[in-house]
Amino acid sequence: MSPSSTTTTTTAAVTALPGADLAVTHTLLNCLLREVSGPEHQTAVTDGRLLLRLPRRGALLRVALRRTSLLGAHRFAGPVELATGDDWTALGWRELAELVQAELTLRTGVANDEFLDQLASSAQGVGAALAERPAPGADRYLESEQALLFGHRFHPAPKSRSARGADGTTWAAYAPEARAAFPLRYLAVREELIAERSVDPAATAVLDGLREVPAGYRLLPAHPWQYQLLSDNPALRAALDRGDVLDLGTSGPEFAATASVRTLHGAGAFLKFSLNVRITNCLRKNAAYELTGAVAMTELLAPALDELGARFPAAAMLREPAFRTLALPDDPSGALFEGFGLIVREDLSARLRPGLTALLAAAVADEYPTSSAQFARLLPDAGPAELLCWWGDYLRLLLPPVLAAYFDHGVVLEPHLQNVLIGVDAGGRPRQVLFRDLEGTKLLPEHHAALLAGLPPEVAGPMTYDAQRGWDRVVYCLLVNHVAELLAVIADQCPALEPRLWDEVRIVLREYADAHGCPPRLRGLLAGVPLPAKANLLTRWERKADRAAGYVRLASPLAADVIDQAGRTHSLHTSHNSPKEESR
Repeated sequence: MSPSSTTTTTTAAVTALPGADLAVTHTLLNCLLREVSGPEHQTAVTDGRLLLRLPRRGALLRVALRRTSLLGAHRFAGPVELATGDDWTALGWRELAELVQAELTLRTGVANDEFLDQLASSAQGVGAALAERPAPGADRYLESEQALLFGHRFHPAPKSRSARGADGTTWAAYAPEARAAFPLRYLAVREELIAERSVDPAATAVLDGLREVPAGYRLLPAHPWQYQLLSDNPALRAALDRGDVLDLGTSGPEFAATASVRTLHGAGAFLKFSLNVRITNCLRKNAAYELTGAVAMTELLAPALDELGARFPAAAMLREPAFRTLALPDDPSGALFEGFGLIVREDLSARLRPGLTALLAAAVADEYPTSSAQFARLLPDAGPAELLCWWGDYLRLLLPPVLAAYFDHGVVLEPHLQNVLIGVDAGGRPRQVLFRDLEGTKLLPEHHAALLAGLPPEVAGPMTYDAQRGWDRVVYCLLVNHVAELLAVIADQCPALEPRLWDEVRIVLREYADAHGCPPRLRGLLAGVPLPAKANLLTRWERKADRAAGYVRLASPLAADVIDQAGRTHSLHTSHNSPKEESR
């Protein structure tokens, strides 16, 4: 397609939330641009609009732009339109989804009869969240956890969910965007039928202290929705009839839903429950290897995490020191073992520095002002110098410990936006980062061969990535999912600042490289090799598990000549208010 021309604006920030149809349409277009039309060179930016072709379907689309992006993750404005003869017709999400469905069917030769239903579920979820949004409470941390009304903007159906017997009322009772908080369901289980492991007595004490049980029994908390989903399991019904399991009902302190839906916060801990609900791409169930793996990873990583904590005292991992579940002899499929499995994660108080407020990074980076954590509200009226200072401080908290974990310890952290909490002071300045969710943390076998050899293969296998896949995962989560999205919301405040923001990323990466011998993979990153972006649309279309997801490669804004050229372009726009040719 032809070269592009575009103009900049003073600000690209928005102050109001979009409607559900527009939000879902823009999200689907993001995926299409990144994974399909972009890699096939079927896009152009011209006259303040993105043009995008679906060549197999024979469709030309356009959308107005609020701001272009050096990474190609542009900000859209208004409806997506389809060329119809000499005119343009606005599309709703379903019309766009049908075009995408047709293009992907022609591209792959395979149909996907789930695709439209999943997008419909997501659109319904966004609409319900916007229509029934309660007022926030006083807890800014929980407000940030429950702020993700639109979800991942590069996933085709980020708010899709499916479960037997689920409806809008069920979802609203347990959904974070509905600010759900509720008591747990409690089971008393005969001691010999409890399976658990703990490397911290305090974690076990949290569970045991939630409620009293009769002598000879142990307490097993359950997510009330999960109990409902499993309540007709024959083995569970038989255990209840025998008295091996006692249903103590729903009572006790309320637990609040966090961004992952199934991880609840309350009573001095995070409890990560199984939930037989498919959310986005995955059934949110704790597999047996994940239960044992979380505690094993906490134990195995303790020396590495302690060393990293000493080197980078403003970064810490929330560890997962215990799991507990139901182990019935007549549960050969493991449906109850996995279905009632829960993992205890450390509370914020274990790692968060005094005087700081933890905010979910995904809420800070949200394109729209969904909470007081969103960047424009966190740092209102900040000028370019203050924005750059905040950004430099944050990058120096975030990047070095993740890189050191990979290069020095062979540990693949997964620092995407939902796995990082930002500890801010009273002025909104970043002072600490907390990482979480050991399910996504992996080990490089060449660094940990002896440790892995001591684990059962079914536990050790899912805990590892080879070096290249591990590096792709680190770079995607750290730079494409996290840094680029947070950079984008800062650039919304001052579009001309975007090249300087990317330059700061390069500076901090170079600082780390200069101090640590600049290993080849980091050298390539600094040279501007393409960046891996997880292909969520294609993964969903091909019905793959997340672990098998592929990557598309994005032109990197980190190359020095790209940053310099972009800076000159922005300087021309700012100084002379004149358009300049620019293509991607």
